[in-house]
Amino acid sequence: MKYEGVVYRPPSEARSLIVQLTIGCAHNSCTFCTMYKDKTFRIRPVSEILADFEEGAALYGSRVRRIFLADGDALVMKTEELLEILNFAVKKFPYLERISSYGTPGDILRKTEEELKQLRKAGLELIYMGAESGCEQVLEDIRKGVSRDEIIRAGKKLKACGMDASVTLISGLGGRKLLEEHAVDSASLISEINPRYVGFLTLMLDETAPIMEKIRNGSMELLSPQEVLEEMRLFLKHVHSPGTIFRSNHASNYIALKGTLDRDIPRMLDLLDEVEKEQRFRPEGFRAL
Repeated sequence: MKYEGVVYRPPSEARSLIVQLTIGCAHNSCTFCTMYKDKTFRIRPVSEILADFEEGAALYGSRVRRIFLADGDALVMKTEELLEILNFAVKKFPYLERISSYGTPGDILRKTEEELKQLRKAGLELIYMGAESGCEQVLEDIRKGVSRDEIIRAGKKLKACGMDASVTLISGLGGRKLLEEHAVDSASLISEINPRYVGFLTLMLDETAPIMEKIRNGSMELLSPQEVLEEMRLFLKHVHSPGTIFRSNHASNYIALKGTLDRDIPRMLDLLDEVEKEQRFRPEGFRAL
């Protein structure tokens, strides 16, 4: 199988067969992200992709239960090409349980509902959508390329078409100045979408990230572990998204939390109080992108 550059995947896709449909990210302008800065975006030929699935079937066969379509936004591909790929994968892996992919809000909105329903019927079940924040100012500052309203519409569109959405947020992305707005507005964004999953990461930066210029010149201040905890507390106190599976157990996080909203909010808030009292934060050296 052919892989180009570093390949990223969500933590829950650790045991998935990963195949690159695209190389890099079509947007690739978010100021905090350096994941795809070393790649020139392109869409791989379908013939190459199918060859990877052929090889994957020969190597792993019936052991494959999940497939993750990389890189940053496989949904940018033409729907007819995606359908060909999905149909091929389903035939090659008889014990397949799930196919998932990253999907940007823009790519989701550019697909018609009929296209998304076709993709769901063909086996694409879960889309990991990076919202990063529900705060309009934060989204503008990081050059996300979409508005809060567009993120909400994209999340609701996935649900309407029968797809599960896993929405990603990044703690600390607004810095000290926008801590409260980032937390509260992100909570209201999740409340409006009511996605199947929400995952919290904590901001970690490569020295080459464009946002580092703001940190160096003092216009943005990074949060301390205690402030990250306070931001999470604000989010949990304001979110209302019954049934959403909540995870904050990424390697970047100072605090590992998991539960189901809204049911487990009191327990998670109690855990935050315990962590704060005992100062049981993940050591900086054990955090990772």
